[in-house]
Amino acid sequence: MARPPIYMDHNATTPVDPRVVEAMLPAFGEHFGNAASKTHPYGWAAAKLVERARESIAAGLGAHPEGVIFTSGATEANNLAIKGGAWPLRARGDHIVTVATEHKAVLDPCERLAQEGFSVTVLPVDRQGRVTPEQVALALEPRTVLVSVMLANNEIGTLQPVDEIARICRQRGVLVHCDATQAVGKVPIDLDALGVDLLSCSAHKLYGPKGVGALLIRQRMPRLRLAPLFDGGGHEQGMRSGTLNVPGIVGFAKALELALADLTEESARLAALRDRLRDAITARLPGVIENGHPTERLANTLNLSFEGVDGAALLVGLREVAVSSGSACTSAEAKPSHVLAAIGRPKALAAASVRFSLGRRNTVEEVDAVADAVVREVKRLRSGSPLWKS
Repeated sequence: MARPPIYMDHNATTPVDPRVVEAMLPAFGEHFGNAASKTHPYGWAAAKLVERARESIAAGLGAHPEGVIFTSGATEANNLAIKGGAWPLRARGDHIVTVATEHKAVLDPCERLAQEGFSVTVLPVDRQGRVTPEQVALALEPRTVLVSVMLANNEIGTLQPVDEIARICRQRGVLVHCDATQAVGKVPIDLDALGVDLLSCSAHKLYGPKGVGALLIRQRMPRLRLAPLFDGGGHEQGMRSGTLNVPGIVGFAKALELALADLTEESARLAALRDRLRDAITARLPGVIENGHPTERLANTLNLSFEGVDGAALLVGLREVAVSSGSACTSAEAKPSHVLAAIGRPKALAAASVRFSLGRRNTVEEVDAVADAVVREVKRLRSGSPLWKS
């Protein structure tokens, strides 16, 4: 029986932790009720599980329980924040600011609003993937109603100065949304300290189940009310109708609890493995470029571009390793990563890039095996290739 590939695509998704599965099981069986059923014990028990999870997630991320709105994932949370935040404010303004390296789950909702008549400013980043607070300040206009900036980039791992950006926006009375999908469980987050009004996250990026996420709303006066994306029951304070995914919500809370309990130690371990992988590759291969910020970055993410190599052929050749060329949501597209284009990588080099995103199960032995495989495959592809001049 062939061995499965070494998994280094944790920014795409993570395996569900067995402890999370164990926590979810009662919500499938004993406590199977609809959390919105208010007239019998089955509904009460399910509702209690949801509220415990809501309180746990709020405590872990420095939010308030009433500000945790459960969704089907981060994509829905981003859409609810961006569209649901901008629509009610249209009488006051119709300008939105975001960043070129955002996930498509942010850029596409902004584009949809542009089709509805909103004005959207997409800010460029530097060659390390960062936008400055000064850039955001200069982009703000009297009719700006929303700024959306991610905390951690899913492809290159770069962290943005979101707290400074949020402070500037608060001074101007502008709503701030942060897509923190890749950051939650990997870096410490306190919603109140971060200062953003809206924060999106998802369970399956931190060893929880797929199909559940949350939009966190910071307490403020007057209280922020979002326009719902769809109607039908008024669940989640009228902002997200639909029967709650009780097992998923329970799993989300448990996954976050586990990730936060081990965050410091696991981050240090992953950073050491990431650097070992990079050094093992670059010491044996010339023409390798690291993408992203050298220090303000996720501990688990390494994005490398290989000169003189066809990127598709490299991924095909690395059969013993599960990696990607960028975001899982766009990896099926033929065009190179918009993130690498935004940091100035030429098309050919962007197409010859690989994202390694490490996780809990990865070991030193696996890192060394992956490095050997990458070096072997790049050398093979470069041999006799017109794309490579040694």
